[in-house]
Amino acid sequence: MLRLGILGLGEGRSTISASLASKKFKLIQICDANKKLCEERALEFDFQNWTTNYQDMLTSDKIDMIAIYTPDHLHFEHIKLALEHGKHVVCTKPFIDDLAHANELLELAKKSRKKIFVGQSSRFFEPAMRQKKDFDAGLIGELITIESHYHADHRWFLEKGWSLKQSFKWLYGGLSHPADFIRWYLPDIEEVMGYGMLSSNGLNAGLKNQDTMHFIFKAKDGRIARVSGAYTGPTQPASRDSGMSCILRGTEGASQADYHELRYSVTTKTGEEKIITWGDATLKHYFRFEGQSHHAGEYQNYLEYFADSINNNFTAYPDLKEGIGTVALLQAMDKSLETGLPVKINDILKANNITRESIGL
Repeated sequence: MLRLGILGLGEGRSTISASLASKKFKLIQICDANKKLCEERALEFDFQNWTTNYQDMLTSDKIDMIAIYTPDHLHFEHIKLALEHGKHVVCTKPFIDDLAHANELLELAKKSRKKIFVGQSSRFFEPAMRQKKDFDAGLIGELITIESHYHADHRWFLEKGWSLKQSFKWLYGGLSHPADFIRWYLPDIEEVMGYGMLSSNGLNAGLKNQDTMHFIFKAKDGRIARVSGAYTGPTQPASRDSGMSCILRGTEGASQADYHELRYSVTTKTGEEKIITWGDATLKHYFRFEGQSHHAGEYQNYLEYFADSINNNFTAYPDLKEGIGTVALLQAMDKSLETGLPVKINDILKANNITRESIGL
């Protein structure tokens, strides 16, 4: 069993639940700068080994791996310290907020020989895993195009003071999920073009950046994809639409994974049409807290996958290189919103002295 420390107990709440339920991990210690939150999690999970000092976990010889769920701007420093102290790392998305640090992490990872995994959790929902398995088995033929979205009524989120700061962008907090689906199937995106707007709801609440966005991607081989996100308005009933969805259109069939609804549909190359849903046991695995506010099942799935990669010495994806590539894509999307022009991913990489070869492109 891998011995785990968890840093950041907001989103990290799901990882506490996941690790305590898993046979592949032993939770050793949890950490947050907020003492009150540490005390709340200790009470909630009946787990008393907590600290407000990250250094306690870094220097512990009882911890093999650190899972990081701190604010985006802290990721680089927290990852760096974990690697320097000989720990494997899981870090939530978006991986880092400044690509200027990418080469340092690439060198440090090589030197430390420790594994890094990006917690891009939506890949580890049941519909997403089934969709990828069917695609890899050739059920829909060759991929033509992908459409993905994340639409949610997150007006409640604007009550959090930090969500109204200039630094907060739904592009990174929300659209990073569907953008990751695009890279999963079309890893070599060459160019992106997008438009965004700040809705009247977002404007009235004091939001500083776009809450409604649409993007078109072009891969190096000419294939295209589309992503959209809208975050401060009502949504349709779940029976009619999904808050987060990925549609694959192939030469011989098509498939759609609806995430929070645990729903998957496919038209196979034989013409067979299926709609698959999962029952109460699966729902309980994924959704363990209020409604669907934390998806602990996804976290358990990806933690166990990462554990297998450490124990059996294979690469777990998204890894460090793929994580950097996705941040480059997100920054290209951001720049396109600012300029109103198409942006090439190579230009973002060159501006940060990152070679395509160094991140496996």
